[in-house]
Amino acid sequence: MAAQDRPTLTVSERSERGSRAVRRLRRSGLIPGVLYGGGGGEPVSFSVATRDLRLALQDHSQVIDVQLPGQKAARPVILKDTQRHPVRDEIMHLDLLQVRLDEKIHSTLPIELEGAEEAPGAKEGGVLEHVTRELNIEALPTDLPERLVVDVSGMEAAATMHLSEIEAPAGVTFLDDLEETIIATVTVPSEVEEETEIEEETELVGEAEQAAAAGDEPADEGGGEDS
Repeated sequence: MAAQDRPTLTVSERSERGSRAVRRLRRSGLIPGVLYGGGGGEPVSFSVATRDLRLALQDHSQVIDVQLPGQKAARPVILKDTQRHPVRDEIMHLDLLQVRLDEKIHSTLPIELEGAEEAPGAKEGGVLEHVTRELNIEALPTDLPERLVVDVSGMEAAATMHLSEIEAPAGVTFLDDLEETIIATVTVPSEVEEETEIEEETELVGEAEQAAAAGDEPADEGGGEDS
């Protein structure tokens, strides 16, 4: 993505630390964060307006230009981590990582399945399980996809989909083992074990009844009356 197409996020450096200072920021409509990387090597603590962050993230760009006060050039960054409110799902804190646009980086790529309900194996009563939900990848920052959508609508009963069956997005290299990494499976429910158990129990009951009946038969008395 060209620089003019990337969202820009203007932040303010912050010097105060601690939970009390963070609470004051949040009450003021600001979100605390830390920017890692860069020439100096020292992390930069910053704050950003909640609205500005929301607007920057809604473009779904993997690279954001961060503008620090007093610096002419913006810094290209990727979203490294976020902490969210457990109930409202609002971002409470974020970590950004400065990157070089001409150097590949390692990242993770979420997997999203589509067509699960249309899979023949699922229609026949099988259970389609999403096994691997995130992949390790290598790519230039500008080539990082937001997610990888995998079509499973053709999976038959007892099928297994490996990573080797999926085409990597342009500019992306999969780092996980192509044959060992399982994306999804369709498990066919086995014959109901209860039926087998009932059959076995019926046989045991039948044998027990036969044995009981045999024990109830009168014994064959030998010899007659005294002469």
